[in-house]
Amino acid sequence: MIEVSNMSKKFNNWGKEDFYALNDISLKVKKGEIFGLLGPNGAGKTTFLRIISTVLSPSKGKVIVNNYNTITEASKVKRSIGFLSGNTKLYGRLTPKELLIYFGKLYDMSKKEIQHRIDELVKILNMEEFVDQPIEKLSTGQTQRTSIARCILHNPEIYILDEPTLGLDIFSSRSILEFIKLKAKEGKTIIFSTHYLEEAEFLCNRIALIHQGKILDTDSIENFKNNTGKKNLYDIFFHYIN
Repeated sequence: MIEVSNMSKKFNNWGKEDFYALNDISLKVKKGEIFGLLGPNGAGKTTFLRIISTVLSPSKGKVIVNNYNTITEASKVKRSIGFLSGNTKLYGRLTPKELLIYFGKLYDMSKKEIQHRIDELVKILNMEEFVDQPIEKLSTGQTQRTSIARCILHNPEIYILDEPTLGLDIFSSRSILEFIKLKAKEGKTIIFSTHYLEEAEFLCNRIALIHQGKILDTDSIENFKNNTGKKNLYDIFFHYIN
């Protein structure tokens, strides 16, 4: 479903030595899998997700998403994914419903398709109480649920989520995590970044430990525990970087 081969991303460092945000990354994400990128701030998680979402281009290597090349077939990749970026801004004067109608038209969905999908997402994401309120009046958790609805309105096969619960209270976080698990059961492929270790343990079939732009290892949490002799992801992560 997602295949990354020897991918690196280099940024110009203003006259100094070029900076590699990602360095020779290779991994595969299977269909129907919840795959987590686990690492501290600045590890390269967001850059990785932006590359597989076609927002950025790799400096070298190849990225295939749903059998499409992210460079030569970017428009087809975009149709296959829903990308929740950590810094996405919404139109504050619109209501969530108006926003979803607008984006449904951008996706060339029919009025019937848009309404059906809005009804479905409002129910799944518990948006009934605020779907007709201006977005600028919504809480952080309500805004985040609106952002998720916008990203997956077109019912993509792959969800790419960058820190989906960052800054949310425990109730909003739990709602989003349960939503992710539900979508995986329906066969969606989900890749997301987090630095919340408990989220990764709750959700993921497999995780990749990422640090300073490199993948330290990729495996199931159970295998990580068995192979390292550690009982939690905190100790497992530091096992690799020490």
